[in-house]
Amino acid sequence: MAKLIRNSIQNYPRIEDESSIYNGFFDDSKVQPHVMELSDEQLNSIIIKSVKSANLKSSRAILNIKDNLSEIEINRIYQKQGTALFKYFLRYCGDPASTAFDCMNQHYAKIAKEQFRNRTIQKERMNAGWRYQFIAKDSAILTKRFNSISDIGASEADFNATVLELKTNRPINIYVSVKNRTNTMGGQDWPKAIRAIESMALNDKNRTGPYLCVFGIVMDKGLRNIRNEGKTGMPYSINTEVWLSDFFWPFFSNCTYEKLIKSVLKVLIEEGGKSSIDIEIPKELLISFGNECKSYGLLDENGNFNDPNKLVDLFCGKIKK
Repeated sequence: MAKLIRNSIQNYPRIEDESSIYNGFFDDSKVQPHVMELSDEQLNSIIIKSVKSANLKSSRAILNIKDNLSEIEINRIYQKQGTALFKYFLRYCGDPASTAFDCMNQHYAKIAKEQFRNRTIQKERMNAGWRYQFIAKDSAILTKRFNSISDIGASEADFNATVLELKTNRPINIYVSVKNRTNTMGGQDWPKAIRAIESMALNDKNRTGPYLCVFGIVMDKGLRNIRNEGKTGMPYSINTEVWLSDFFWPFFSNCTYEKLIKSVLKVLIEEGGKSSIDIEIPKELLISFGNECKSYGLLDENGNFNDPNKLVDLFCGKIKK
């Protein structure tokens, strides 16, 4: 059974209505409201900056080839990336038996293309996470709702915010971990993640006042919930909430989820970025992937995977190069 987190209940303002499903949740009506509403120009500027910052953190494309490289240097990159793609194939094969079955009698180039696109999607998700984290933090600064916003020194949290309680003027410390979707973490991962972020908040020597931990889900529709232990129905922590997009975005950016996403789309179109769907996979990269397969004896003379048992042995770590 997952271990419940039994830290003391933090005395930030909470909803006190036993008839409400949100009874005991953070009461945002009792803290400083937004002072400013972002203009379209401000929002676009934040998004453009966030897209560029996210691209520095996690490149949208697997291949990042500069314009001034020679053909020899470019081919060297292709070969290196082909080898890296083969390692990715081994590491993220999923079910070894099913993957070996799917590869049987298939040409290595077909499998390489599939793995390349899978890897690109994985990097896109990482990129999106960075992008929306930056958007949330920077838009929160401009709405002037928050006493402070910082991502410096945030380890388990992606950024920290303090907002003043209206009645007492004391700071409420909010530690935010941004996730793309609720299923970004498996059910077994939630207790550990909640324990880690709350431990960080509890031991933050710079904190004055109570803390609230938040997992911000930036792309799932909905409002809020508190994660519970399945068998007992008890909360993992009464101080940690999951804020879905319909609550998360209005709270931090003072705009709706739909407006935010449409603004991001507008920027992506106007900036002229290339869709990952249209990325052309270089032939040299595919050949490099095929050469790795050949070095393990996985292909026949036509370049097809011909021994699923050997592929399973490779996935299971029984074959070393």
